[in-house]
Amino acid sequence: MLGKWNQSLEGLYDQMVDWRRDFHMHPELSFQEVRTPNIIAEYLRSLGIEVKTGVGGNGIVGTIRGGNPGKTIALRADFDALPIQDEKNVSYKSTVPGVMHACGHDGHTSTLLAVAKVLSENREHLNGNVVLLHQHAEELAPGGAVAMVEDGALEGVDAVFGTHVMANIPFGAYAYRSGPMMAAGDSFVIKIQGKGGHGAAPHETIDAIAIGTQVVNQLQHLVSRQINPLKPAVVSVGSFHAGGAPNVIADSAEITGTVRTFDPEVRNYIEKEMKIIVEGICGAFHATSQVSYSRGYPAVVNHEKETEVFVSVMEKFAGEDRLVNIDPIMGSEDFGYFIQNKPGMFFFTAAGNEDLGACYPHHHPRFDFDERAMMHAGQAFLAIIHHYLIEKEVDKVDLAVQAKAQSMMT
Repeated sequence: MLGKWNQSLEGLYDQMVDWRRDFHMHPELSFQEVRTPNIIAEYLRSLGIEVKTGVGGNGIVGTIRGGNPGKTIALRADFDALPIQDEKNVSYKSTVPGVMHACGHDGHTSTLLAVAKVLSENREHLNGNVVLLHQHAEELAPGGAVAMVEDGALEGVDAVFGTHVMANIPFGAYAYRSGPMMAAGDSFVIKIQGKGGHGAAPHETIDAIAIGTQVVNQLQHLVSRQINPLKPAVVSVGSFHAGGAPNVIADSAEITGTVRTFDPEVRNYIEKEMKIIVEGICGAFHATSQVSYSRGYPAVVNHEKETEVFVSVMEKFAGEDRLVNIDPIMGSEDFGYFIQNKPGMFFFTAAGNEDLGACYPHHHPRFDFDERAMMHAGQAFLAIIHHYLIEKEVDKVDLAVQAKAQSMMT
C-alpha cells in the first residue's frame, strides 16, 4: 500500500513544484494571508475533503475520513512569508516587494496538498482519519498555532506530526530528536529614561547611552554567571537606539532582544532577573526604566513514543543511514503549541544543495531549497499515516488470526 502511495506522490511532483513556485511568487505576511488560504481551501474541497476556514484566524483545517474507524492523525504545514526582499535570480522570484518565502513554508504547503490528494484517493482503505493543519502566521508571535488550537483544530486528534525543510542539512536526510528539540523564544523591550544635555556638560545629565551599555553588559552575565551551564539559555540584544547628534547626551534609550530557553524554570528566572538588573542599574544612576517582556512560542519537546514511531517507520522506509539524531537548536517554532496539547513530534527534512544555490541560511534574502525535499517530506508523512491507519489494523488482524489458529491447534 505504501509503495502505491509513494508512486502516486511521485506523479504529483511537478504539481508540487508548480504550487511551490506560485506561492513563492505571491507571498503573504503573517496574519495577512488571504490568497494562500483561499487556494488551499478550494483545492481541498475539490478533493471532497471536509474543510473549515478561518480557524484561529486564517488557518485551514481539512479532514479526510477513512473507510473504517481508528485513530485520528494530524499533519501540519505553515504557509506565511517574511518581510524580506527576495534577492534570488530565479524565474519564480517573489513579485511582492519586501516580502518573500525565506523559510520554506511554500514547500511545506505544497507538500501537504499533494499528500492530501494521495490520501483522499485512498480514504476507503484508512482505518481512521487524517486532519490537515494548514497553519497561518508561524513567523510572528503570538503565532497562528495557539489560536488554531484554541479554535478546536486538534479536537479528536490522537497524535500530530510536522516537518520543516532545512537548507543547512545536505539533501537526502531526516533529522530528529526525542525530547527538547527547539527552544522557547521570548522577546523584550527595555526603555531607559535619563536626562539629556550638552556633550560638554555630562555632569548635568543622566546619560541614557552610558547606562544602556551597562545594562547590555550585565545581561550577558545573567546567562554566563547565573544559569546552570547544563541548561541552555541565550540572551541576545538585537537593537540599541539612542541619541541623534554627536554633541548631545541622549536622554533616553531603547534596547530590544530575545531570550531562548528550554527549561521553564530557567525561562522564569531570566524574566525575573532581567527586570531586577535593569531596575538596579538605572536606579544606581538616577534613571528610570521600563521592561516589557513578552512570552513567545513554547519549546518544541517531542514526545518519546511518537518519536520512536517516527524512527522505526523511517528506518523501515528510508533506511537507518538517512536518519540523523541531532542536538537541540535554539531557534523556535510555534509547533510547540500543538504538542503541548497532543502527543506528537517535529522533524526536519534536509533540503540543502550548493549546486542549486540552496546553501543560504533560513531568513536570508537568497534563501532557497532543493525542491526534491518536498517529495521526501511527503513520503515521510505518508509513511507515518500508513503506520497508524494501515499497519496497525493489519497487525491486529494478523494477531487475531494467529490466536484463532493456536486455539484450534490446542
